[in-house]
Amino acid sequence: MQKFLIILSALIVGFALRSCRTLLLRKIGAFTFLLASALSFYFIFGCWWAGVIGLLLWFFIPWIDLLTRVRKLRNPLNNRLNFRTAPSEDYFPNAARMIEEIEEADFEHIVDCGWDWVGMHQFFRIFWHPEARAVASVCLCEHGNVAFAFATVSCRTTDGRNIHTTNYPFSPTLLHSPDASWEHLPCEKNRFPMVFHDHERHLEKLNIKGSDLAIPDPDDIIQRLENEMKHQLDHNLKQGLIELTGDGFFRYSNRGLFFLWKQAVKDMIRLC
Repeated sequence: MQKFLIILSALIVGFALRSCRTLLLRKIGAFTFLLASALSFYFIFGCWWAGVIGLLLWFFIPWIDLLTRVRKLRNPLNNRLNFRTAPSEDYFPNAARMIEEIEEADFEHIVDCGWDWVGMHQFFRIFWHPEARAVASVCLCEHGNVAFAFATVSCRTTDGRNIHTTNYPFSPTLLHSPDASWEHLPCEKNRFPMVFHDHERHLEKLNIKGSDLAIPDPDDIIQRLENEMKHQLDHNLKQGLIELTGDGFFRYSNRGLFFLWKQAVKDMIRLC
């Protein structure tokens, strides 16, 4: 009974900490759940290595989804962006604010488009700023019962490199191509001025000046996005993370599944 009460106390403390607004306290709450799991296995089997196994089991939970759903996914090799209307703002409470902030930063609306990717519906509202030589987009994502929005600022150098800064909340599900440089911001950077400011810092770190950037062509934005995705897929094919199915689609290879698992563990640690 004493051991049961110890585990129950750890769970109660964990739930209490997870309900806090302070990030550090929420992370301590997640660690408390791990501790409760380790204690459960330790008390059941009576040895320390069983407790370690109980703790590590949490990090293998993503394999349930990887082996039952992801390994069956088939994604088009030549995915195309289609013109789409925006989904209801009720699902994306932050999207309207980000769009307003982009317009306040003197970005002009170009196009609305979207595609379906890895089981996720994505809608893009794309803007451009010729003086800043930058393109900004708000992406609305729907995946099952989960919906979220994020912003990205992009530019292209005269020698063909693509520079991106985004507050996309998860780790990427594909390797970035060599000609693309990505800066992934923490979830706290949820306002467009923060993203745009960090994009300028990203350019400074890469020693890229305004004169090194090409002025974006609003009529070529969609084609450029599709070409960049094609280059990324080609790179992941060469790296062995994805493999062709022979019918115009691709799937994740065994190596790709391990890559996704590593990304999922990183998100578990970072977002807990």
